Order: sequence, then structure tokens, then C-alpha cells
Amino acid sequence: MANNTNLGAAKAAKNDEFYTQYADIQKEINAYLEYNPDTFRGKVVLLPCDDPEWSNFTRFFAQNFERLGLKRLISTSYAVESKKYKNYQPTLFETESPLFDIDKTRIKGKIFELTHDTNQNGCIDIDDIEWHYLDDDGDFRSKEVCKLRDEADIIVTNPPFSLFREFLTWIIEAKKEFLILGNFNAIHYKEVFPLIRDNKIWTGNKRFGGGMDMIMPKGTFDPSKVKKYHTDERGNIIQNIMGVIWFTNLDHGRRHEPLQLMTTKDNLRFSPHKNVKEKGYPHYENYDAIDVPFTDAIPSDYEGEMGVPTTFIDKYCPEQFIIIGCAEGDSGKELGLKPFDRELKKLNPSLRDGQLFYMENGMPIKPYSRIIIRKKQ
Repeated sequence: MANNTNLGAAKAAKNDEFYTQYADIQKEINAYLEYNPDTFRGKVVLLPCDDPEWSNFTRFFAQNFERLGLKRLISTSYAVESKKYKNYQPTLFETESPLFDIDKTRIKGKIFELTHDTNQNGCIDIDDIEWHYLDDDGDFRSKEVCKLRDEADIIVTNPPFSLFREFLTWIIEAKKEFLILGNFNAIHYKEVFPLIRDNKIWTGNKRFGGGMDMIMPKGTFDPSKVKKYHTDERGNIIQNIMGVIWFTNLDHGRRHEPLQLMTTKDNLRFSPHKNVKEKGYPHYENYDAIDVPFTDAIPSDYEGEMGVPTTFIDKYCPEQFIIIGCAEGDSGKELGLKPFDRELKKLNPSLRDGQLFYMENGMPIKPYSRIIIRKKQ
């Protein structure tokens, strides 16, 4: 996985809120509909943390309300003063409403709801949205939004990445279905990995590679600190953010597609990876498993446990493999990975307790982040 340079720079600048493009939402949602056309039918969908005036999540679900068969759409936003950036201009949608209050709009969150054809034009769409101010600032942890969470069937949003752990816990404790964006590194979080291991949540339909082009909130973009960006037809600044992936517990077809793999013998002869052909599959010194440095090099005929790259999660088929654990830090210690002795650390100072290693030419080698898996019997 590529280094999350842009994401790190955004966090350093105290900004971890990015707007998702309409086409990316549409493509992802369509994958769930292809697997099950009734995924959203008769459901209440909540879009918290969402800035409805600008949000493509609100636009997509409102414009597709009837096609999806929704029962109710709810979208909530944070108050301006609760955000990390304050460069805010009310939209005409807000200012032309008789509900608009210049004082409230900065300190109160807003709720936008869509349930029926309010303008009597024969269809339910974005023009039928009704809104009002919340009593609080719209934080997802507030009593108001928690109540909306409890009323919802499915939660969909792009939450601030700095709050991802807490936000996911907020969803899981309510036992809701969801589709949210997050950082690839969240896979390793202690709040996240056990859910992935136990097949309670998984990654979305979009492949990991390439990151995602995101819309930068106005007033937060500094072109002097970013190498690659472009402007769309609406004048929005679009920046590629590496490491952005979908997390969900909604089923989609791709996660049930088994990997097409070669046998150990064929990998050693025909693998496109030079080090696999030359070194084979080293056995770890501190755990009974072999090291597999590439997902496509997993040997189809190996019955024991294997350490594979974290990016395996992107191609994980629960009918084909079992995830045993994560060989990182405390999770690795829980797997029983023994601490390194001083002599080994002298040979390789990068060794850390709770991580795997194997020996090569008398030197301890620590592979990059590994997940332990086994072929399903």
C-alpha cells in the first residue's frame, strides 16, 4: 500500500474532512444493488457528519430515493463553530428559507429529511427535502443524533478520519448496517481488526489501489503543500488521497470471489515475483507459519498458517480463507509471538515485540505488516 502522504499532510494541517465525489458514491452503491437489488428497499438511511448543503451523499440518496426504495432519508451536519475550519458561506438553499437564522446557523447543527413528495410534482427527489435546526451542534455523539441512529437501518457517510475509531464503535454498539469511508491503516486498529477477523465487517467493493479523488473543503487547500490536484467543472479542488477505503457490513459480490492461485511448486517455477522464485516461503522463527510476501503468491495447496500482506484484506474471500490474527504490536503478542532477545536486536534494531521474523543468511528479517491466515478446510 502506498504511503498516505496526502492524508498525513491533511492531518498535520488540522483538517481530516474531505468531500466524496458523486461518481464514487454511485459506483460503490451500485455494487451492493447488483448483489441484492433490495439492499436499501424500505430502509431508513442516516447520513451523519454530512454537510447536506454540499454533500454528494445527500445528493445521491435524494436523487435516487425512489429507485432505491427508501422509506426515509435523514442527513445531519455539524454546526460551523464545531468544525476545524470556519470558512463557511451559507447556501441559497439555507438563506432563502424562512427558517434561516444567522446566529443559529453557526452554533446549531441541522437536520435534513426526505420522506415524501412535498412539492407535489409527481416524484420524490432532492427538491422535496425539508430541514430545521437541531437543538445541539450536530455531533454524532449528541442525544439527538444518537436517537436518529437508533431509528435508522443503514448509516452511510464519510466521517472525520480522526474520529473513525469512535464513530465505528458508535455504529457497532447500535448493531446497525453501514457503509463508511476510512483510512486503510484503520484495519490494524484494535477496535477494527477483530471485527474483520470475525467476518462482522469487511472492506467495500472498490479496490484498494490508487486511493480516491476527494473534494477539498473550501478554505482548507494550500496548493504549495500538494503536488497533484486538479479543478473540476464546478470549480472544486480535487486532490487524490491515498489510503482511503470503504468499510461496511453490507454484502457485495466481489468479496465472495475466490482468489485464483497456483500451487507451491508452480509458484516456485512461474511466480512473477523474483524473490518468491529465489527464496521460496521462509518459515518464521517465532511463529509456526510461512511468510508469503504477495497475495497472488499464496500457495493454493499449503494447509498450514501463512503470514500475508495486509492488502490481502482487499481480496479476502471468507469461503476460501480463515483470518487467524494480526501480527502487529499487542495483537501479535496475543498470537503468542515471543519477544526478541538482545542479540537478535543487535543484528536488526528494527525488530519489535509482537512482530514476525525469519532468518536469512544468519540475519533476522522482519517482513512488513502481516496478517495470519489459513486455507479453509
